[in-house]
Amino acid sequence: MNKAIAYILLLLCFNTSANDKFDNLLFLENNQQSPKADLSVVSWLEGHWRGEAFGGIIEEVWAPALGKSMMGAFKLVVNNEVQFYEIETISEEEDTLVFRLKHFHKNLKGWEEKDITVDFVLVKVTKNKVYFNGLTLEKISNNEINLYVAIEDNGNTTEEKFTYKRVKLN
Repeated sequence: MNKAIAYILLLLCFNTSANDKFDNLLFLENNQQSPKADLSVVSWLEGHWRGEAFGGIIEEVWAPALGKSMMGAFKLVVNNEVQFYEIETISEEEDTLVFRLKHFHKNLKGWEEKDITVDFVLVKVTKNKVYFNGLTLEKISNNEINLYVAIEDNGNTTEEKFTYKRVKLN
């Protein structure tokens, strides 16, 4: 298994100088409020997506919006063996969006404590990008998306890019 996977820690809080450190990530500045938005700004995320990262295949599946939320699932497969899963949601809350996820080992035992989730609040929406605090979704085309996330490994924080292509189902 790739060493980076064992040390993934998604960053939740940054000061304002962090916005200058990364090309495709934004972070809420002091006293900044999340903008108003609804799920229509991420409706293009719906579908089945695959790419390559961490020496293996990454896969995400996003269901259409229902009940003011979108539900997604992620998995990483290296050498034909699942390394970990994530359950993800993007929810409408208080007139804005929140992206939440929870990590699971391949046996579905959680990484985070029972009542803990990794939360990314909305920072900004543009035509083809939706910026959450430390995580960005980018629509390249109807069949390609990028996801950028701040990842810490042994004290070094990097911006990781995941490129996905739409999987066409028969």
